[in-house]
Amino acid sequence: MSSTTELAELHDLIGNLRRCVTSLASRYGNSPATRRIVNDAERILNDIDRLDIDAEELELARGVSGHQHVGERIAIPDTQYDREFWRGVDDEGLGGTR
Repeated sequence: MSSTTELAELHDLIGNLRRCVTSLASRYGNSPATRRIVNDAERILNDIDRLDIDAEELELARGVSGHQHVGERIAIPDTQYDREFWRGVDDEGLGGTR
């Protein structure tokens, strides 16, 4: 959901769902089936609220990471380094010095 229009449409649909569930609950009373429907609708409403928060976070993340700099690639050779390059460096538990 990247568009505020899509989110607005979703909120309209959820509003319709809420009205339908309220109508069903008033028509059929407090039965187990009605309670399940009411609970499911509430869960969906909570998920939509979370979706709003997630959409805001995604928009912020896209704004921050959307401008990634593509730099030049630097080749790293597979050849061994000169032993003098590593003089005085501890192996930090990698099996001792060479």
